[in-house]
Amino acid sequence: MPCDCDGHVQYTPVREMLSRRNLFERLSMGLGGLALGSLLEPAWAASSRAKYDVLPKQPHFAPKAKRVIMLFQNGGPSQVDLFDPKPELKKRDGQKAGDGYINTVDIKKTGAWLGSPFKFSAHGNSGMVLSELLPGLAKHVDEITLIRSMVTNHSNHEQAIWNFNTGLITPGRPSIGSWVTYGLGTENQNLPAFAAIMNPDGLPVDGVRNFSNGWMPPVYQGMAMRAEGTPVLNLEPNAPPAAAGARLELVQQLNREHFIPRSDQLELEARIASFELAARMQIAATEALDLSKESAETHALYQTSDKDAGIHGRQCLLARRLVERGVRFVQVLHSGQPWDTHTHNDAGLREICRKTDGPTAALLTDLKQRGLLEDTLVVWGGEFGRTPMAEGKDGRDHHKFGFSLWMAGGGVKGGLTYGNTDDFGYNSVDKVVTVADFHATILHLLGLDYTKLSFHHDTRDEKLTDVHQPNVIRGILA
Repeated sequence: MPCDCDGHVQYTPVREMLSRRNLFERLSMGLGGLALGSLLEPAWAASSRAKYDVLPKQPHFAPKAKRVIMLFQNGGPSQVDLFDPKPELKKRDGQKAGDGYINTVDIKKTGAWLGSPFKFSAHGNSGMVLSELLPGLAKHVDEITLIRSMVTNHSNHEQAIWNFNTGLITPGRPSIGSWVTYGLGTENQNLPAFAAIMNPDGLPVDGVRNFSNGWMPPVYQGMAMRAEGTPVLNLEPNAPPAAAGARLELVQQLNREHFIPRSDQLELEARIASFELAARMQIAATEALDLSKESAETHALYQTSDKDAGIHGRQCLLARRLVERGVRFVQVLHSGQPWDTHTHNDAGLREICRKTDGPTAALLTDLKQRGLLEDTLVVWGGEFGRTPMAEGKDGRDHHKFGFSLWMAGGGVKGGLTYGNTDDFGYNSVDKVVTVADFHATILHLLGLDYTKLSFHHDTRDEKLTDVHQPNVIRGILA
């Protein structure tokens, strides 16, 4: 390039550097590359495109658990009333909370300390301490790990639910059930890989996003089932078996012929697979979801006819029947958010525990009797905890800095209490567990390395734990 008299390079504008002839010469060099790319694309696509199905897949290493039942407690159970007794909190009941202890949802709502009105006592050989509201669970303390030091990233229901179920406080991501079925597939191709058992009274807060596949193909979506009436609507075949079979075969053939010239459309492939699963379910699921096949003793154990516990009893019984038949991930959900005790914390907790404690204990009993608890991971927990200070007169607000959940079976230690909060149950102070740690541990128990389980989406290799660097909770592993 020419220089001026001071030695500086003189830049010529682009419009003066390229003639029309030079422009077309340079473009012609690129056209060859485009042509080569178009010739190579079909082979590249065939070799690089992942096939999305729920066929059984090998884990990264030997698993302790083969399947998961997640009992999700919508609303946020109160740690200081159920799992984490605080004598100092009870001693200071009614006193003003000290500096640094605030209601982070609304600082103006920060009330006085509210001691628990419930009695706590030790149970089992382990001496695990639980509230009087959980007599059923108390019989199983030697089979569970109780984590008292959970923390989460948000104090609002929706964001905390997204965090608990999908790994981030933003919507639209796949739920943990979708990640598990994407990574492992399922053992029974005639039933959904991932089932979400609903309360017939209505959807939980945030609805279907609790069990959404997010940006994964729909084959990893949780299938909603009801615990009363017809579990899956429109499932019964409306033709004789021979005619239904012939119709299914024809539809499958037409779908596959339609798919061949569109093999790059992953959503189409997943949709066809979903329709085929629905057809196969007409036989397999009808049997699996038929609770009348259970004995009177089993129904009594789960309290399926009880006016309070009956719905949750049927949910838990359906969960056992599904995992027994090879379903990989079952999520049990309540209607609304029954653990959200902003007012009447005492009465509200008594009511929801009356509805859930017996059936939850029955599930653990039944799984153990059938030899399923050893390789079935049962998880019980909500999106956050409750404030140790009062909201109003007798309620508790949302709390993210310290709460409790428990896990059983599937490779976790029994009779273990892990981590601690401070004297008031406000801050987790010992062996703090984040939601990302919790997710990484569930994957680890299933034989999945959280650093290797990824899904390519929108230029990124996405992970359940996203950019977090979690720690598998080694201290709770059996």
